[in-house]
Amino acid sequence: MDTRERLRRVHVATMVVITTSVGTLLVAVDARTWWEAVVLSTGTIGAVVASARWTAVGIARVVPLCLIVTGAVWAVGALVLGLSTAFYGVAMVGSLYVPKMARHRVMAALALVAFVAAVGATRLLVAPADGSQGVVSFLLLPTGITAVIVASLFLGQYFYDLVEELETTREREAELAVAQERIRFASDLHDIQGHTLHVVKLKITLAERLLRVDVDRAEGELSEVRALVSDTITQTKALAYAQRRLNLSVELENAKNLFEAAGIHVQVERQADIDEQFNELLGQVLRETTTNILRHAQTTHVQVILRATGITIINDGAGSAPLSRLGGLGTLRQRVADNGGELTVAKREGRFLTQALFPYRETER
Repeated sequence: MDTRERLRRVHVATMVVITTSVGTLLVAVDARTWWEAVVLSTGTIGAVVASARWTAVGIARVVPLCLIVTGAVWAVGALVLGLSTAFYGVAMVGSLYVPKMARHRVMAALALVAFVAAVGATRLLVAPADGSQGVVSFLLLPTGITAVIVASLFLGQYFYDLVEELETTREREAELAVAQERIRFASDLHDIQGHTLHVVKLKITLAERLLRVDVDRAEGELSEVRALVSDTITQTKALAYAQRRLNLSVELENAKNLFEAAGIHVQVERQADIDEQFNELLGQVLRETTTNILRHAQTTHVQVILRATGITIINDGAGSAPLSRLGGLGTLRQRVADNGGELTVAKREGRFLTQALFPYRETER
């Protein structure tokens, strides 16, 4: 049961209890005959039914009938029987549902108050002997009480509108969280499968070249392909069960092997040990960058610089074309930013730079 439904049930229960209690009290105090008791009870019953059918959104079909009945009770009670409390039913029904109208709420509220006042004023015309006491009992009190009830329930409806808005916002945030998790999963799956497929393609191509000149080495490359595929299957299972974690040192060693196998010279510069809290995220950056270099660049040299809270990868062979869509690095840029860092991707003079740094946390060390 959501928040709106719980609040609705509390509101309905409260209104039914209050409406029934006050209506019963007015019947007991004001009714002098059984006919007067019937008339006042009818107004109370109409108000109780309308209260029980209250919902945060929409108006039940029975409500207009309740409004007509309670309006008639006020007219008959005031003009025929001289019952000043007969306005109670119409005041309650109107006040409950006028704030829920889609349009012209203020006009409807004024019309309700005006109706109560008009019936009271008419009573003064048909029974002038009531004097000043009649002005108070049939005009001022019914009109004033109705106006106060309407105003208070307008505030109540405003509260429910806020609850509705908050519930809608919460639902949208939940949907957004699900969508973000799906994107994260797709990105991780891309990291695993995309990286592996490109490496497998590279090693199989190398093995084909070696078949005629170095069979033993070709078998070694194919064995590495088999091991890589097996490792990818394991990583995919770990991802499915949310157990996958990357290690920057392992990714660095893997990247060096891949670059060297592709005839790319690798230079690694360690300025400091990587902070453990950034290890996995920087491993993802290195893996995605390695895949991009193998896929898109005509690279001959790669430089990797490691800092305590960051990594920089520079490669040549980037070409002169403008920087294209980032793909996986675009997703990683948001992850790095969410963790207080910054991922920079730039290309100039044929060199491609990928840099992930956490300068804010670095200043805290």
